[in-house]
Amino acid sequence: MELKRVVVTGLGAVTPLGNDVPTTWNALLNGESGAGPITHFDASEFKTQFACEVKNFDPTAYFSVKEARKLDLYAQYAVASAKEGMDDSGLDLEKVNKDRAGVIFAAGIGGISTFEQEVGAYAKAPEKGPRFSPFFIPKMIADIAAGQLSMIYGFRGPNFGVVSACASSTHALIDAFNYIRLGKADVIIAGGAEAAIFPSGVGGFNAMHALSTRNDSPKTASRPFSASRDGFVMGEGSACLILEEMEHALARGAKIYAEVVGGGLSADAYHLTATHPEGLGAKLVMQNALEDAHMAPEEIDYINVHGTSTPVGDKSEAKAITEVFGAHAYDLNISSTKSMTGHLLGATGAVEALICVKSVENDVVPPTINHEEGDDDPEIDYKLNFTFNKAQKRVVNAALSNTFGFGGHNASIIVKKFVK
Repeated sequence: MELKRVVVTGLGAVTPLGNDVPTTWNALLNGESGAGPITHFDASEFKTQFACEVKNFDPTAYFSVKEARKLDLYAQYAVASAKEGMDDSGLDLEKVNKDRAGVIFAAGIGGISTFEQEVGAYAKAPEKGPRFSPFFIPKMIADIAAGQLSMIYGFRGPNFGVVSACASSTHALIDAFNYIRLGKADVIIAGGAEAAIFPSGVGGFNAMHALSTRNDSPKTASRPFSASRDGFVMGEGSACLILEEMEHALARGAKIYAEVVGGGLSADAYHLTATHPEGLGAKLVMQNALEDAHMAPEEIDYINVHGTSTPVGDKSEAKAITEVFGAHAYDLNISSTKSMTGHLLGATGAVEALICVKSVENDVVPPTINHEEGDDDPEIDYKLNFTFNKAQKRVVNAALSNTFGFGGHNASIIVKKFVK
């Protein structure tokens, strides 16, 4: 069986750096941080009091107040990014075969604020009996963004959510890629969304000592590959990529941003939350992605790393890169855009795959910000080009994005310039 080719024809984003793709991309190239004090709730008693929140998001730009009440914030972000992606794709809904159009949209956690509100209200007055909203479950569950989008666009093809913690939306993209190249769909709205900057989200990650506690300097707290890194900065938002079968896209004269050429999957099989210290799962997942793409390591120009600014994760990923790419590791660019966006959990893979697509399109690599001279970790090889503090222009024919999730889930996806 000959596999179909899969291309990217639309992009959408709601991120801590901007509520659309152009604003987000410009902020990335300028090395801006999306971090600031938490406004979603009073975090004054929490160890971490800052995060990378979405700013000035207006749900009524996308649906009525009544409809907005039926959606958790994470699903609202999903609808917003998908609308931009669909508009960008130029797909004519009157001409698309909706039986062969699908939605695969991920969340790592789902409607955690909805859960807090509903269960919290019951916990305050259990003697009054249960008074749960009929929308409690459909707002909370992690698949509902995919379901909502299928209803909005009438897409009746493959439709589900994916949950693999921080690797969720990369898995969603790889699933969409696979269904299209296997001939099971013509077009799929793929991506992820997350909105977990609420008491239980921040408190839970704080209890694990996973978050930075640099409350005196939020904008410099996410500092991947620096010796003084002390944990990740939580982000929120959504990103959407419209994936389409190549001939389908060419037949309608679509703009093609890039081609998806490979996806890799692996597991650490090591620890609930920590990455393998030797980077074994990271090494395997990159090798699997390269093999799937039929590419040599030397063909990759840019790696958007998982790079969460955690003590163990950053050094093990850097080690895995040197082992997979050998001498070429020193010729490619590496950057962690989480230094600017924060860690969007289940949405992070989609955001970073989108960044890879934009990098391939524009031949520029966004930076890893917040590294200071001398703040070097003796266990990290600084001969690697981490693209510190300033974007770098270079030809980017192919880019690889890594995402690693709690549970040891690893996913990597490769995009490259489209050549018919």
